[in-house]
Amino acid sequence: MSLAESRPQQDCPARGRPRSEAVERAILEGVMKLLEDGVPLADLSIERIARTAGVGKATIYRRWSDKEDLFVDVLRAAEPEDPELPGTSVRDDFVMLLESQRRRGLATRSSAILHNVYAQMKSSPKIWAAYHATVVAPRRRIGREVLRRGLENGELRRDVDIDLLHDMLVGPMLVRSLLRPDAPLEEGLAEQIVDTVLEGLRPVSSPGA
Repeated sequence: MSLAESRPQQDCPARGRPRSEAVERAILEGVMKLLEDGVPLADLSIERIARTAGVGKATIYRRWSDKEDLFVDVLRAAEPEDPELPGTSVRDDFVMLLESQRRRGLATRSSAILHNVYAQMKSSPKIWAAYHATVVAPRRRIGREVLRRGLENGELRRDVDIDLLHDMLVGPMLVRSLLRPDAPLEEGLAEQIVDTVLEGLRPVSSPGA
């Protein structure tokens, strides 16, 4: 999927002229190039972005109201797509979710773009709020739905707190990905985390059952 295609559709420019995907792609990739070169968010002026992308400032302002709106779209474009879950069990689905998170962590460590993005986005409440609304919250809803299904079909104990369990499952991978850059993100880690957490959460069989 192209960078332009990853953005939500917006209204067309004045006079009904179609938006140029090539121009948008050039602008987004221009920002990514600057980030890859280690340019801090605070130094990413519209003038510098326009010069890097080979467009005029007016071209950028016709598409984004300010630098933060543009950076939000860059953030969305840099984010990998979520995996399609098998839907067979809580274990299988969460192994898939955490494996995607593990690979994202590896990409962040090896990608100057993603590292720069994650390191700087909290400096802007607007960018962080947009990231949380479009990336973090939807992923959390997916995980909660998997756990809710596990409660309903008897995979999990009925007294489980879904929010707490979700944090217990995703927390270890987040710690290793973001807070411990020296920690290994080896293959099989997702299975190890899920199996360790779920071991004590299965319903206890009644005697003689």
